[in-house]
Amino acid sequence: MLKTLVIVIIAYVSLYGYSDEKIEELCMQLKIIPASKAIVQWERVFSSDTRMKRYAIDKLELDVQNALKLYLIEHAADSSQPMVPGL
Repeated sequence: MLKTLVIVIIAYVSLYGYSDEKIEELCMQLKIIPASKAIVQWERVFSSDTRMKRYAIDKLELDVQNALKLYLIEHAADSSQPMVPGL
């Protein structure tokens, strides 16, 4: 739990501009793979406090959550630009 909190704090401090690279770094720190879920599934994650806690998204500020949600939806498995590790 403490490790997750430290990661979230470090991620927040480094996310000043919300560029794709910084959001991508946040995904790596939180161990979130955008293409692991479809668009609808990511929307469900962000609509539930319980699901957001599972990924430690609930500890991020609202504007960071919104930027992360947009990034995950843009790179979801069924999007036009899925983001898959190693490709």
